[in-house]
Amino acid sequence: MRIVKDAAARRSEILDAAEKLFGTKGYDATSTGDILRELGIARGTLYYHFKSKEDILDAMIDRLTQALAARAAGVLDRKGIPVLQRLTLMMQSLQVNNALGHEIMSQVHKPQNALMHQKMQERMLTAVVPLVTSLLQEAREQGLCQTRYPEEVTEMTLLYASTVFDELSGLSEEKRQEKVLAFIYNLERLLQMPEGSLMETMIPVFQS
Repeated sequence: MRIVKDAAARRSEILDAAEKLFGTKGYDATSTGDILRELGIARGTLYYHFKSKEDILDAMIDRLTQALAARAAGVLDRKGIPVLQRLTLMMQSLQVNNALGHEIMSQVHKPQNALMHQKMQERMLTAVVPLVTSLLQEAREQGLCQTRYPEEVTEMTLLYASTVFDELSGLSEEKRQEKVLAFIYNLERLLQMPEGSLMETMIPVFQS
């Protein structure tokens, strides 16, 4: 008997299959035909839910962004952990750490996918800025920083980091360390914290 799945379940199933293939074969090497064969469904079923392979990637970015934001929100709620330690954990929770995540990020950073990169950046900012801002407000209440603009500092920091630190892997170790130290130094200035205050907090983020 033919099993008819509801739209949400079928869409999720297509994304799961695409994630598996993109993570193992790579996005460029995977065709919509590969996805169809993986699932054993008709092409019309795929195109009912997604217009193209790019549309599938876009939906995967949405799902990845939501998952990362949920992890970050979980860190925010761990009130028993000191606020600066939670900031470290939150930044680490926003990093992709599997083959699929790295494949998605490699695609969104390609010039032809500039719009997709912009959309992902906007989604991440919308989801994450309120979380980091809340942590910085806690830090201000505890006298750890003095900035009057925690939300704006968060926006500037995340935008800068998402642009500059994408390219760290192509730098020499000396240049990489220089950029990391400069980033921490200037973040302390933005937050009006004594020099060195964020060293212990931020260095682990760049080592993970």
